[in-house]
Amino acid sequence: MYVPRYMFFTKGVGIEREMLSSFELALREARIAHLNIVTVSSIFPPHCRIVDIKTGLSRLEPGEIAHCVMAKQQINEPGRRIVSSIGLALPSESGRYGYLSEHHGFGQTELEAGEYAEDLAASMLANTLGIDFDPNKDYDERREVYKMSGKIVESQHISIAALGAEGNLWTTVIAAAVFVK
Repeated sequence: MYVPRYMFFTKGVGIEREMLSSFELALREARIAHLNIVTVSSIFPPHCRIVDIKTGLSRLEPGEIAHCVMAKQQINEPGRRIVSSIGLALPSESGRYGYLSEHHGFGQTELEAGEYAEDLAASMLANTLGIDFDPNKDYDERREVYKMSGKIVESQHISIAALGAEGNLWTTVIAAAVFVK
């Protein structure tokens, strides 16, 4: 086994007659269709660096098994909004792991879904680090508690939203955090 040293974010949308084909097109738009994707859970490894997609892809070969945290939503209802988001929260202490979260849903905007995923990741990290916060407060208030604790240095997200296509077509949205050796 390996511990990833790099990670990049990507997203895509695909529209096609078949559900699987729409997923394939979303992977193509996200530029990861040439990989054998294996989804993993939510740990951002210690000492892992976030790189841009071009740098990340340059370290991967066609057919390679690539691990990622992926959010995926699919629909064949015209006009219904779907979203997929990945959130990330990083600890301030070097050598500790962070958290990634995936969120997929209906009706939200990209920003709403992204902030929700970011909140999930930050909440998981806060629990692990022993940060005392009120889960019933809104995310902006909790974010201030996280920052003031000095234990969480950064949080971010990547999101995509789309409306279900007309004409009996499938629409797929994906957001992913792809790990690289």
